[in-house]
Amino acid sequence: MLGTAVRLSVLLSLFGVGKGQIFHMGPCPDPSVQEEFDIHKYLGKWYEIEKLPSTFEKGSCIQANYSLKENGKFMVINKEMLANGKINEAEGELMHMDVKQPAKLGVRFNWFMPAAPYWVISTDYENYSLVYSCTNILWLFHMDYAWIMSRTPDMHPETVEHLKSVLQSYKIDTDKMMPTDQANCPAEM
Repeated sequence: MLGTAVRLSVLLSLFGVGKGQIFHMGPCPDPSVQEEFDIHKYLGKWYEIEKLPSTFEKGSCIQANYSLKENGKFMVINKEMLANGKINEAEGELMHMDVKQPAKLGVRFNWFMPAAPYWVISTDYENYSLVYSCTNILWLFHMDYAWIMSRTPDMHPETVEHLKSVLQSYKIDTDKMMPTDQANCPAEM
């Protein structure tokens, strides 16, 4: 079984799948999420402070803006500034995945793709948010993402370290987390 996992990992890397992604042996961790999560308090702009690497975020000045659409659904607009100065934008839909645990959300950026997990592990709604997402691959290994977000473009280093320790308490590896450059960002973002 381990040989199969290694072969699959090599195969995925040959095809470029997972470039910049973080793979780990075994199934996804199952961290606790924010109790009594209120999505309405969560709406608004969040700045990305640190993250685990991903193929879909390549720039700086990364931010997410959550809002309620006229049809009652929740949407997110993610923005980033690419190296050439162009603003890249992606619009998605945010949905509840588990009514008993409202902080277990899903996000979808294409109608033909299934929703990806978007779990709010911890937030105070006004200063910080800690988000985790993980996908099992044949239950042999998993690929995960984590984001530390703030209502402002910067966060006190002690708060960042505390949020990383929360992830670590669930055996989520934070060694590869990297800061997001929020300096010199255009005001119109």
